[in-house]
Amino acid sequence: MAIYNTSAFHFPAFAPRHNPSKITNRGITSGRTDIVSLFGTETADADTPSETYQFDAEVSRVMDIIINSLYSDKSVFLRELTSNAADALDKRRFLSLTEAKQFSDGGIKIKTTPDTLTITDNGIGMTKEELVTNLGRIANSGTRKFSQEIGKNDDTSLIGQFGVGFYSGFLVADKMIVETSRDGGWHKWESEAGEGYTVVEVEQPRDMESQGTRLTLHLKKDCLEYAKSDRLEELLSKYSSFIDFPIELWTEKTEYNQVPDPEDETGEKKKTVPEKVEKWELMNTQKPLWLREPREVEDDEYSEFYKSTFKSSYDDPMKWTHFKLEGQVELKSLLYIPGMLPFELSKNMFDEDAKNLKLYVKRVFINDDFEDLIPRYLKFIRGIVDSDDLELNVGREILQKSRVLSVVRKRLVRKSLDMIKDLKESGDYDKFWTNFGKYIKVGVVEDEQNIEELSGLCLWTMSDSEKMVSLDEYVSSMKEGQDKIYYISGDSKAQCLMNPAMEALKKKGYEAVLCVEPLDEIAVQTMGKFNDKDIVDATKEQWEDDDDKAQNEKETERLQPAIDYLRELLGKKVADVGVTTSLTSSPSACRQGQYGMSPSMQRYMQAQAVALGEEENPMLGNMNEIRLELNPSHSVVNKFSDMVAAKSKSADAYGELLFDLAMITSGYGIEDAKGLSERIVGIMEGGETDGVSDAVVVG
Repeated sequence: MAIYNTSAFHFPAFAPRHNPSKITNRGITSGRTDIVSLFGTETADADTPSETYQFDAEVSRVMDIIINSLYSDKSVFLRELTSNAADALDKRRFLSLTEAKQFSDGGIKIKTTPDTLTITDNGIGMTKEELVTNLGRIANSGTRKFSQEIGKNDDTSLIGQFGVGFYSGFLVADKMIVETSRDGGWHKWESEAGEGYTVVEVEQPRDMESQGTRLTLHLKKDCLEYAKSDRLEELLSKYSSFIDFPIELWTEKTEYNQVPDPEDETGEKKKTVPEKVEKWELMNTQKPLWLREPREVEDDEYSEFYKSTFKSSYDDPMKWTHFKLEGQVELKSLLYIPGMLPFELSKNMFDEDAKNLKLYVKRVFINDDFEDLIPRYLKFIRGIVDSDDLELNVGREILQKSRVLSVVRKRLVRKSLDMIKDLKESGDYDKFWTNFGKYIKVGVVEDEQNIEELSGLCLWTMSDSEKMVSLDEYVSSMKEGQDKIYYISGDSKAQCLMNPAMEALKKKGYEAVLCVEPLDEIAVQTMGKFNDKDIVDATKEQWEDDDDKAQNEKETERLQPAIDYLRELLGKKVADVGVTTSLTSSPSACRQGQYGMSPSMQRYMQAQAVALGEEENPMLGNMNEIRLELNPSHSVVNKFSDMVAAKSKSADAYGELLFDLAMITSGYGIEDAKGLSERIVGIMEGGETDGVSDAVVVG
């Protein structure tokens, strides 16, 4: 949808009703009650007829919406009005080419007084008829239709097709005056956002050319900040840095000059004297790099544009892509991968204040807070998107959901992933992964459409390697006969390597992916497969073959009294107690059932519950299926079996320690550290530890 039309100055295509009430300073010529007093007495000449038109009821309703509810930020009025001026200049330039008229120095000038703001351009201008037509009817869709659509549910997002940017001036002004000429005849339009407006013929202003427009806003008392040049500089830098025509602001600056010190008789000393200087200052010095052909832009220009646009003087971009779309959607874009994690994302990876993607329409900044333009896992991508086809609400602040938006989003994702893939293939990937690896794993979890590609971009900590590797590398180095990808989760690499499940992997000669953060485990579980190979939790894998199972049955029968003793001793702490031959050096281990939750994931879920103000996550009870497994060949297990048979008083403490040891090495935590230490001390002293309270195990 085109946001701007090509009418002079881009005022809404207002027109009077079929028979508007018209009042002149020579009397009523037609229509209703005299309302001249509404507009004051400001005219160019007492003998010049002043014509007054009334807005009808539908327009008054629209004006109320615009002023009171359409825009969430009053400051956008400057964006709208400078855009209108640029449109008028653009049209005059176009006509100068088609009609062979000279026009080469078009521009916009902005000047203030303590309570007014004036925007002047030497663009196409308007005739009297165009003034009345363009400022009397909202867009070409009809005032009545506009009002009817709004009346259904007061949803301003329904009116994206109506051009009302000019009236944003009434957000900050209680009176607006337009002086304009297209053919040498000057006219003034004036309104106080009431029930009508006046049009009067005026003399050509001394400081204006024969063609152009000057818009004066009489600011409301609570909007006088917009009469200050520093505030206007800030807004012009934000919204209008890339407009094609020069925007000059009348500024007052303090300059410091070195002059001779009159108190110095030698005349050699100097002193600094402040001097206030008023002058026109150019606001839009930056060039819209994204509008140029990529082959015409040098690498240093891309880097300089990145630093100046995103205020990142301390890093150079790792990668950029410059492209355009044509056909069903027209779009020009320039995307960057930053050289380091942006500061605003360092504390919160999805910080809402991190506004890294800027949307422009015809070089005019619209917004940088469109969540639907790119998925959040690519929030670190910085760049410019310029398109006339994206549908915005009439305030141009809300991006409408549409087929066009879907196409643009897919293209931005594709170009971003292509950049990341190029970095991976170029060998410069470690720096990228250190800064942005977490975002890619979030993408694995959230972007089902691109999960296969994102999975290939992930790097993982490995059990047998110091460097992080991709799953492609893992699969290529798999031992013959291995048909699954195994992972172990924990809070650190050291904790993962301590897990008893590593003993079974080493026995087989297999390597493990180590999930050292909760996000890692969520990502691998979301993948499920990679290159047609299942990704499984090594702690839940059944490692025994038929011979091992036969041996397990035999050892289970031998250790049955000890197993039954532990079941009764531990009670609800475990779902079951059994025997396994997969352990080699550990006396015991804890294994979760097929649908159980790993200890690191349990801690993550519990932390989420606390953050939400809950004492405990209700899911944990159903997802905690701990099975204590004993190594029948280990001397500690056999000693415990002998203690049970001899009905030793230390059997309870010894059994608790077997469980505590399994919990710690398997990644769980012990809440009652005091009870654990007393049991250990009791065993070390060779004494009895009966009556010592049990340690409470927490995930």
